[in-house]
Amino acid sequence: MPQLTWVGKDKVKNHHHEVPFHLLDKIRDFQAAPGKPDNRRDNILIHGDNLLALKSLLPEFGGRVNCIYIDPPYNTGNEGWVYNDSVNDPRIQKWLGEVVGKEGEDLSRHDKWLCMMYPRLKLLKQLLADDGVIFISIDDNEQAALKLVCDEIFGYGNFVADFVWQHRKSSQNDTDVSLSHNHTLCFAKTRSRFQLNPLPADENKFSNPDNDPRGAWIADPMDAPNVRENLSYPITNPKTGKIFYPPKGRCWRFSEDKFQAALADNRILFGKTGNSKPQYKRFLSEAQGKGQNPFTVWTHLNTATGATKELMQIFGEKVFDTPKPTELVEYILTIAASTNAIILDSFAGSGTTAHAVLNLNRKDGGKRRFIGIEMMDYAENITAERIRRVINGYGTKPETQQGTGGGFAFYRVGDALFDAEQNLNPAAPVESVRRYIAYTEGLPASAWPEHERPPENGESQHKNPVSPYFLGMKDGAAYLFHYEPDRATDLSLDFLQTIRTETLPEKPERWVIYADRTLLSQEQMKQLGIIFKRIPRDISKL
Repeated sequence: MPQLTWVGKDKVKNHHHEVPFHLLDKIRDFQAAPGKPDNRRDNILIHGDNLLALKSLLPEFGGRVNCIYIDPPYNTGNEGWVYNDSVNDPRIQKWLGEVVGKEGEDLSRHDKWLCMMYPRLKLLKQLLADDGVIFISIDDNEQAALKLVCDEIFGYGNFVADFVWQHRKSSQNDTDVSLSHNHTLCFAKTRSRFQLNPLPADENKFSNPDNDPRGAWIADPMDAPNVRENLSYPITNPKTGKIFYPPKGRCWRFSEDKFQAALADNRILFGKTGNSKPQYKRFLSEAQGKGQNPFTVWTHLNTATGATKELMQIFGEKVFDTPKPTELVEYILTIAASTNAIILDSFAGSGTTAHAVLNLNRKDGGKRRFIGIEMMDYAENITAERIRRVINGYGTKPETQQGTGGGFAFYRVGDALFDAEQNLNPAAPVESVRRYIAYTEGLPASAWPEHERPPENGESQHKNPVSPYFLGMKDGAAYLFHYEPDRATDLSLDFLQTIRTETLPEKPERWVIYADRTLLSQEQMKQLGIIFKRIPRDISKL
């Protein structure tokens, strides 16, 4: 498979491993006003560099995100984004200097854009569930390069489709080509485990000109892909006697016996006049049960102009240059995610994805959860503010919009978990540290003790009956993280006596115990089946 090369690729290819793990600081919670509809309340919006934020999400959400939608900068050369041509923002200048080095000074804007995107896509893949999917909006400027990069990161065989959205209906007169579409690349984490959701059948395409008692129908082709000998028989038009064979490289959709049964059942047509090639009657009732596969060209959705008007209705003025319409993201989530999916947008922008999630939950009673990340300073006064208004309602009469209900927590990317000497940050919340350790040990969220699991919709957490230091079990091993930020901890016989092993569902074959030091001999640990890990020396770095 061909791979794209660019200046700086060798420096960013594995950079996601080098990104320091940062904590997330909760700034505030926002919940709907009393009387608003019930909706998901444990949503998250993060203000900060999305590279750091994505890394910080791994312990809680690694391998759990069902659907990702991102709308990164298109790198057209004239955008005022943080990673623009001249790289005026000191944050990206500093990052390129540190990661790419001296050659970063001579990068083209395409090189810079690819350097920015690559490690973020790597982390996004880590966050995706095995049956998850990612959608990326882009235009022709970087579509080809992005497709090759995604082929490399997600795997060529996991490509689902390049969906084309008509974002403009009017003619563009400032260029000799009227640009009217955007691409939305779609890749599955594992293609064999992902399937797009069917859409409701379009009833307008069905009719019943022959008054068939089974109702409205549509004429489908009789041929199907591939060549199969048992499906390549001749079909004779009973009216004209003309004999038909499948088109070259194709076969009929079912066997000759099934064809004869369908013919007797009045399900085979030969055109409106009875003189054409065979077709198969598909009834509306059947289509409604099976649904309709999504098309790759989207001309029926709201446009970019409509998205701007939508945002102006929320704020009363223009506050964002290039928003996506809520209808577009709703459509993506409808065809790609379940009603209880975790949805991630790491280029949250004006907050369209969060808006779409809240809208869908209100419409169908779903429990979708959104995670949004926005780097720019407008994260609070535009992104978060939009979500607040959507939750409580917005607009002026007669175009007021009822609030969706729900809520979210607003975070900022905080300090690093480890200092320059690789010691644990003593100010780090103990729960965050424990969750980090559990993730590095490969403990799935389902294995975490109840008090370590993220609460659903604000529900209270439960105490762990085994030990306050118990992390969970995996493959017959019990894991404990004996850590206190303000004192040294010992692995000792006295500590072992505090563990209530009788509360475990099964007897561990071995123990993995973290502590600052051990007072047990090697022989004692061998007899007791203990693997000792010293804090911080033996803590893995993500």
